[in-house]
Amino acid sequence: MERHTPSIFRSLARGLAIVVSGGTFLLLAAVLLEYWSSFAAMSAPDALRAALREMAEHVVLPVLALAIPMMLAIHFVMRRALQPLADATERLNAVSDQDRNIRIDDANLPAEILPFTTAVNTLLGRLEQSAAQQEAFAADVAHELRTPLAAMMLELDGMEGEQAARLKGDVAAMRRLIDQLMLLAQMDAQEAAAIATDDIDLAELAGDVIARIAPMVIAEGRMIELLCEAPVPHVRGRREAIGAALRNLIDNAVRVTPPAGTVRVVLDGSASVRVADGGTGLSAEQLAALVQRTRRADHASPHGAGLGLAIVQRIMQVHGGCLRTDPDRRSLILDFAP
Repeated sequence: MERHTPSIFRSLARGLAIVVSGGTFLLLAAVLLEYWSSFAAMSAPDALRAALREMAEHVVLPVLALAIPMMLAIHFVMRRALQPLADATERLNAVSDQDRNIRIDDANLPAEILPFTTAVNTLLGRLEQSAAQQEAFAADVAHELRTPLAAMMLELDGMEGEQAARLKGDVAAMRRLIDQLMLLAQMDAQEAAAIATDDIDLAELAGDVIARIAPMVIAEGRMIELLCEAPVPHVRGRREAIGAALRNLIDNAVRVTPPAGTVRVVLDGSASVRVADGGTGLSAEQLAALVQRTRRADHASPHGAGLGLAIVQRIMQVHGGCLRTDPDRRSLILDFAP
């Protein structure tokens, strides 16, 4: 059922129209009552018609001629009175890629609206403060946990044997989990406040991510290549977050690609990045299940927390895009808003 949204303008216009119409009717009724005795005393039909015609010309028509301009004037005055609200709405809708300090400018708003705008600005300030505290907490946690993990890795580098290798793998998995949790916290904080974004060249970003991850892919016995089929438009966002989303997709693709297979990162000229693997592909229903933070893929790494695709989905939501699948091409796609 469609929800009916009340309108201040319609309510005021309806009320004033009733007042003007009622006032006009009462005025005419008062005139008729005033001259009723005179009309009753007129026995001649011609005299009665003449009196009625004179009243219509000198009373009814002037009242109607006055009421119509009054209605138009009321409409104009109401539009002028509500125009500052429309201007403030346009300014808020135009805000994009700005810093956190977003507030409603109430300099030209009516005094009756000021308590509401003050409350909204106070709420925006609280959200901004909460987002900043969340980001600071995530950074502090990451710093506190990374330092002992780095010390553990240095200690383990001097050890040999199967047990040391297993411990190194566990510590590396813990570090990846910390990075993923920190990234999720950052994305939640970014959605709660307007955080400054970057102008990102997707081709350059993809090349940089592949250059960094290629040694790991080759060590896993797979190959990786970048295919840029057409010039790619730039997108707005946080570079490190989008880079992390692409790395997670490549990690996922490497796991499902058979040995000696190739993972392909494809840029087709649209505002999207396609990662094609050698697996069987994911249906839309499977992807919808796997982006849940509590679900794991059958091929997920036993050393991970199953957060890879959930993080990718969260990053794309914050950036106004989506993560989608193309089962026929066995691909997952980062699809940014145009």
